[in-house]
Amino acid sequence: QVQLVESGGGLVQAGASLRLSCAASGRTFSSYAMGWFRQAPGKEREFVAAISMSSSTRYTDSVKGRFTISRDNAKNTVFLLMNSLKPEDTAVYYCAAKPFRVVPITIPDDYDYWGQGTQVTVSS
Repeated sequence: QVQLVESGGGLVQAGASLRLSCAASGRTFSSYAMGWFRQAPGKEREFVAAISMSSSTRYTDSVKGRFTISRDNAKNTVFLLMNSLKPEDTAVYYCAAKPFRVVPITIPDDYDYWGQGTQVTVSS
């Protein structure tokens, strides 16, 4: 069983930056594919960014050039650095994990474990 705990959300103004963190339990974190998803009120959960166990990355088009996903295997943590935030980035952000996957995963149903989420609110 893998436990994921997100942190770093908050209320910021448009144009600001935030860095989300997701700490994972388990001794094989380096073999996990990790992803970030978000869900705004009344909308479906959508893919934001993903990183494979080999650190290959994928991003949804709306965040390319603004968001960066990275991982620190020594700390069992994946990060999402969000720059130039926009009001439309407002959502609950979730991290997800899939053990032993060498490619980035963009489909929510492919992940095995999920965190509880952290709220990001961007005011205009």
